[in-house]
Formats: sequence, structure tokens, C-alpha cells
Amino acid sequence: MNPHTGNKPGAKPGTKPKDEQPALDRTTFGHRLRTARKRFGWTLAQLAERSGVSITTISRAERGQLALGYENFTALGRALEMDMNAMFAGAGVKPAQLDGPVVTRAGKGVVYRGLSIAYEFLGTTAAGKQMSPIVGTVHARRIHGSEDFVRHAGEEFAYVLSGEIEVHFDNGKVVRLARGDSLYFDSRIGHAYVSVSRQLAKIVGMTTAESGHMKSAREAPASGPVGKVSPKAESTKARAKPKPAVATKKAPRGRGA
Repeated sequence: MNPHTGNKPGAKPGTKPKDEQPALDRTTFGHRLRTARKRFGWTLAQLAERSGVSITTISRAERGQLALGYENFTALGRALEMDMNAMFAGAGVKPAQLDGPVVTRAGKGVVYRGLSIAYEFLGTTAAGKQMSPIVGTVHARRIHGSEDFVRHAGEEFAYVLSGEIEVHFDNGKVVRLARGDSLYFDSRIGHAYVSVSRQLAKIVGMTTAESGHMKSAREAPASGPVGKVSPKAESTKARAKPKPAVATKKAPRGRGA
């Protein structure tokens, strides 16, 4: 190995060793975001409005100055209609529809260092997957504020491979997990991962899109007990102007009444 170039003897200058793990740097990721935005002909403000991500964050991410957290890159991916695998595929790799088994060899997932987790994305050659599997190294050591909590549609699973983590939820609940422990939860709840062991913890994670059952439950109108008027109906009734009373002559009650 050449100590100055990092290349093996006989290798061309500037080439990477074949066994080096593929990584997606901020600059490359930013270029993909910018290209996708330009394809729609959108300004930064238009993408910010559609994704819910601030103009400043998008601008810095496109210039390779900022690593995005999971919530932001999934929100941008949805707005730009970018498949997660297209966002994080290795250089020169174009994901194709899943038509057979997809193998990711050890250490060959595409790595992207986010704000609190270094994500190794697996199965990135398959487009349109229902699950997004990752191996994550949790490098966050504490919660700095509410901005650290991530929320996204769907469900999430985490299994601890090594070390220990705490998963903080924005409702105040904290779950501590050691090696071999796992957690499954509704990822719409704000959550944040923190390594609490001496070494950085490593996890296997899985996220899914919002299921049909979850979407139906979220969109279904709230039904109250029979005989009671819903708060919305009460509010509408209270706002309605009362009609003037009209005097009517009572008709005599017959036998059939």
C-alpha cells in the first residue's frame, strides 16, 4: 500500500481499493437533490413549501454543506418523487424494479452520515421497496432540543447489534435497549436515538411507508357515542342563526296518532 496515495502497488493513482465500502458524500447527495428539483422546474421556496423543509436547509444540503436527518431526506424524497434507493444508490448505479432476490454483501451497503446516525443503506439496487433496511451506527450522545426528534409516516423497527442505546420520544418516554433488544413503534411519534454505551451502538433498522390500516384510521371521521352530537356538529349548531318562531295551530289528535 502506498502511504501517500493510499493505493495498492500497481493500482492507478486516484482509484479506490475494490474492498472499500461505498459511501455517499454530502456533495454528491446535494447534487442529486438539486438535479431532481430542477427537473420539476421548482425554486427553493417551492420545494420548501411542498416538503415542509426550510429553504435554508435545502440550500445548504444542495451545496453539500449540511447532512440531513431521516425526517428531512424522506420529506424531500416524497416531494421530489424520488425513490429512497435512487437517493442513496452508489455512484453509477441505477436502481431497477424488484424482480428477484437482492443481495447486499457484508460492508457493501451505501453509507451516508446523517445528523445523529451513520446510515448504511441495504438493498439499494431495488427500486420501490416497501421497506427501507439499514445498519446504523448511532453517534449522537445526547438530545440537544426538540429539533433532534424525527417524525415520519409509517412504522419503525430497531434491533441492537452492539452497545446500548436510548430511544427518546417527544411524549417524555425513554426506552433503553441493550444488545439483542428490539423496539417497534409508530414513527409518526417524535423519536431520537442516543448511544449510551462506551462504544457507539450499532443497530439494524427498518422503516415502512404508512400502511393502509394506519391511513384509514387517520382519515376516518371520529365517531362519538350514539345519541350524542359531535363537537363539530355542536360548533356548527352554535354558529347557526336561529330561525324566527312561527305560530302554528295545533291539529286535533286522531285515533291513529
